[in-house]
Amino acid sequence: MRYFKSWHHLIHGIVLGVVMLLNHGCTVAQNEVTTSGRSIAVNEEPYFIKGICYHPVNIGETLRSFDHLDKDLELMSEAGINTIRVYSPIDDESVLDRIHTKGMKIIMGIGYNEEGRYDIRSGSFVQYVRKYKNHPAILFWELGNEYNYHPEWFEGDITNWYKALTKAIDTIHAIDPRHPVATAHGEIPDSLAMAMIQNIDLWGLNVYRWDQPQTAIKEWLKLSDKPMYFSEVGADSYMKKSVADLSEGVNEKAQARANQTILDSILQDSHNVCGLAVFSFTDGWWKAGNPNQQDVGGWAPNSSGVPYDGAPNEEFWGIVNIERNKKLTYDVLKSRFIKTTIKTKGK
Repeated sequence: MRYFKSWHHLIHGIVLGVVMLLNHGCTVAQNEVTTSGRSIAVNEEPYFIKGICYHPVNIGETLRSFDHLDKDLELMSEAGINTIRVYSPIDDESVLDRIHTKGMKIIMGIGYNEEGRYDIRSGSFVQYVRKYKNHPAILFWELGNEYNYHPEWFEGDITNWYKALTKAIDTIHAIDPRHPVATAHGEIPDSLAMAMIQNIDLWGLNVYRWDQPQTAIKEWLKLSDKPMYFSEVGADSYMKKSVADLSEGVNEKAQARANQTILDSILQDSHNVCGLAVFSFTDGWWKAGNPNQQDVGGWAPNSSGVPYDGAPNEEFWGIVNIERNKKLTYDVLKSRFIKTTIKTKGK
């Protein structure tokens, strides 16, 4: 043990120890995420996103709630899920801690206009990034979700979003060099988006092409040398009409069949993507009607590609229902995610 000759030396030693811990300690060292080629790595270890989109809302409510987080994390862990994608910041360290304790990472979504609640428009997202940039649960920051479908949110000119996005990316890079910055784009970005958004680290693509979203991979390889993951893929468990052996109405078989095909096709080409997030964890009764009941219907941009009826039925997308009972598709995810290992080029 070091002997301190005076209180002055003791205080100096304590301060020095704190500085060393901050510079070399566990919090920082345990949470550095990098991109290379088509892949991402956490602390230099390859990381493949086996993800789920997560926006839990209780029956009768319209706002996100983490009342059932522990149960949800148990179900996710059992299914082999390692990454949770959320659509707006989580400003509760205990929630982040519980997710980290289960060995999972978070893709932290940040919106453009959330009335000043950690959004891009007000600039308050800067405060959030500074506050949580060293939390070990953070995988990367993700700005916006399918905003390219909504120029009406940006005075009818989507370039206003792209300008705001690139500025925000630069800001986060300056604050937090240890985590990449992504955006969740609707489908393959066009030439305008690619030309204007050059400082991004990786792209998330929400792709609904029936049960064949993997067809976007070849297009991406020709378009960009940056990493890409599927920020949304999946199917709902309600058929608006009968198709072949899939009957109209609630139909977990249709959802399970579609997700099996989707997962198998993407995972076969996993060396060219850095993962996927299935939409979504639980059914959302708040999305299409009365939040006290599960309603048929709902609308989403470019939703004609939803298998197998071309109708999104927004309240039926969970791999579990709102009471956390497993649907047939839960075991499809579990069987694929549990056995999935990271492939590298040529293997």
